Amino acid sequence: MNWSKHNIISRIKDSQNYILVNSLHGQADILTPENADCVLKNESPKDSSFEEKGYWIDEKREESIYREKYLKFAEARDKEEIQIFFVPWYSCNFACSYCFQDEYAPVNADLSDEMMDAFLNYVKKTFAGRRKYITIFGGEPLLPGKEKMEYISRFLERASEEKLTVAIVSNGYHLKSYREILKKGLIREIQLTLDGTEEIHNSRRPLKGGKTTFDEVVEGIDMALADGYTVNLRAVVDKKNIDNLVTLAEFADKKGWASNPNFKTQIGRNYELHHCQSKPADLFERAELHEKLYELAVKHPVLLKFHKPAYSLTKFLFQNGTLPDPLFDSCPGTKSEWAFDSTGRIFSCTATVGKSEEQLGTFYPEVYLDSDKVSTWENRDIMTIEKCGTCNMRLACGGGCASIAKNRLGTLHSPDCRPISELISLGTGLYFKEESINV
Repeated sequence: MNWSKHNIISRIKDSQNYILVNSLHGQADILTPENADCVLKNESPKDSSFEEKGYWIDEKREESIYREKYLKFAEARDKEEIQIFFVPWYSCNFACSYCFQDEYAPVNADLSDEMMDAFLNYVKKTFAGRRKYITIFGGEPLLPGKEKMEYISRFLERASEEKLTVAIVSNGYHLKSYREILKKGLIREIQLTLDGTEEIHNSRRPLKGGKTTFDEVVEGIDMALADGYTVNLRAVVDKKNIDNLVTLAEFADKKGWASNPNFKTQIGRNYELHHCQSKPADLFERAELHEKLYELAVKHPVLLKFHKPAYSLTKFLFQNGTLPDPLFDSCPGTKSEWAFDSTGRIFSCTATVGKSEEQLGTFYPEVYLDSDKVSTWENRDIMTIEKCGTCNMRLACGGGCASIAKNRLGTLHSPDCRPISELISLGTGLYFKEESINV
């Protein structure tokens, strides 16, 4: 008998107690320092509950459980809903201070019905029998002008004919002008971005030419919610605007957004993916950002009404009373996510779309897929990443983002490590006030 290889023990933020989590066995417990002592010192437990819950276990038995749960994970992954990103063009009307696409080589989009039909036919044939939806991405997909508006209108009509729901990722500036066009689609959600209240947002996300954008985005959010659409509001944060997040939360609360069941939020960490205009000193590391979010949430509870950070497993545990299933793979590329653009190219995901060297194939004018490249993506999970093999946090991390791992370490089959222990510490301190967790 030994301590499980999947135990994660963390000192709870602002507490003397510890949280012990085991994703393989689906267990989480808050421990006093005395009860945590045997785990921290790697000594045999005196309390039989450690064995009952799988924290203290026979190694061969645990390996059998691990294999069984991996097979279940792989089977479920093959049945997941697929998110299919489509980029009609890479053009954008914004001049965001942190844009990572500004150095992408310009490409000539094909806005013909022939190209559109080729895309939809490829989706229909390749992903037959799978649940799926399309996300229109960019660049900025909702640009003004007759040609572009008519193209998006036709695209939504054709997607509706195929019974495909559509999500839209937009900066929101021209959303109101697309109001009637949106009615032609089966709109799943609209993702918009506000990086803060008026002055902050306008300084970070102006139009090309310098014109402000805050008022137009706010009006677009009001319109979308009034029309019954789900709005996913994203705020991209770094050290320049993080303190304004509370003011944005207060603004959203006063507008009635935060209490609207069709309103949800996400916090995007400004970071260097392929390229980033922001100064490195302005960027947060993952743990650093979540530490700051913790401090803000403790001082300003309105922030949690606006957005509840995941803090690895802890938000899920808080909201559901159970841990999520073990995460053998956190990268959706070529499994539950694909990306396409109107030049006829195929990519693995939103992190690679538009980068010519990351192209996996074409759907137009001919259909071609580089099976070797696709296989490298498809086979990536914690079972094929050597450094994940001995990590006790692998079932909460899942190996991270393959694209970031490749950018940093040169290969897809390397880890993009997440600060799981630190996140669990922060999340438990924020979400759990009781002395115990019953899982």
